Amino acid sequence: MAREAQWIDIGAEEELKKTPLQHITAKNAALAVSFKDGEFGAVSNACNHVGGPLGEGRIDDAGYIQCPWHGWKFHRCTGLGEPGFEEDRVPSFPLKLEKGRVLVDIANPTKRNKKPHAPHPLARDPVRAPGPLRLAGISTTVMDTGNPRFSGSDHLLDHALDAARKLGAETRLIKLNELKFRACEGYFSKSLRACTWPCSITQMDAKDEMDRVYEALVHWADAIIVATPIRWGAASSLYFKMVERLNCVQVDVSTKEKQLIGNKVAGFIVVGGQDNIQAVAGSMLSFFAELGFLFPKFPYIAHSRGWSHEDMENNVRIVRESKALAQGAAALAARCLDLAGKLVAAAEVPTLIERGGLKGRPVMADIMDRD
Repeated sequence: MAREAQWIDIGAEEELKKTPLQHITAKNAALAVSFKDGEFGAVSNACNHVGGPLGEGRIDDAGYIQCPWHGWKFHRCTGLGEPGFEEDRVPSFPLKLEKGRVLVDIANPTKRNKKPHAPHPLARDPVRAPGPLRLAGISTTVMDTGNPRFSGSDHLLDHALDAARKLGAETRLIKLNELKFRACEGYFSKSLRACTWPCSITQMDAKDEMDRVYEALVHWADAIIVATPIRWGAASSLYFKMVERLNCVQVDVSTKEKQLIGNKVAGFIVVGGQDNIQAVAGSMLSFFAELGFLFPKFPYIAHSRGWSHEDMENNVRIVRESKALAQGAAALAARCLDLAGKLVAAAEVPTLIERGGLKGRPVMADIMDRD
């Protein structure tokens, strides 16, 4: 049953015609107002997906507004989803023109309908499956697979995983160089809510293989060891490509008070021809701490011959032949598994902690909450 109309003047017809799509607030109604092919349209500004601002999107040739966050489409006049997704619809509002003004009836929009969508497999709650301890090794080395070369960080990672298997653990090696995954496209820069878990790219692109990293870190592993070469005083480019895509795991802590990573352990292997080991390791420790990982004593091993030794043939020989480094990698795996075993045995559910001073927590939040 229709309510009594509540017509709100949203502006002059000639002025509104100048902008194909815009966000306009009429009293308490947030609208995406459009003009195309001589006709105005007004639909809710909030996308059905995660509330993206439709008024900041764009209109395609068929008259559908494409959400600027994740690309969902709704017809600019009817609010219906694009062909094949008509059950997904956003509210549309009656419009009329009077004396050169555009009026919208905010009391009688059509109903919003969200078609049920099967959750992404990664969206399940992280629950540890029974079984032995599990260690995932992540190689961030970049190389030409057609002409492979020796990688010191990969070499030591192999020693760590071999030692873990001898200790009875299951292992999984993930080589980022073998995965095809897109770089982070900056959804977080659009809005905190636009950066979703699972990652927006993972949800939209079935060919994106970052899901293997997410599955290992969030659902499978009890402990991880990340191995990287040093490149001009920093971790590898693939490491940073992965880290940017892991931001969605950390964002869930900031936005939902939900910790996806709990009772998991991380260790690191850093190998480089130049020295900057402590800065590289410190950056890695900082990031994985923000994800929720815990660390054993002496959480990383490393090797570098310093600024004046770029004779890489000798560096390769030293890493390849060093028993001490191989033993160090094995000991790192043992320390990670030892701590992981204690955490698994304790079977404690991670509890929420005080948020003051943590990333994404406004320092005035407690005062604003009281107000």
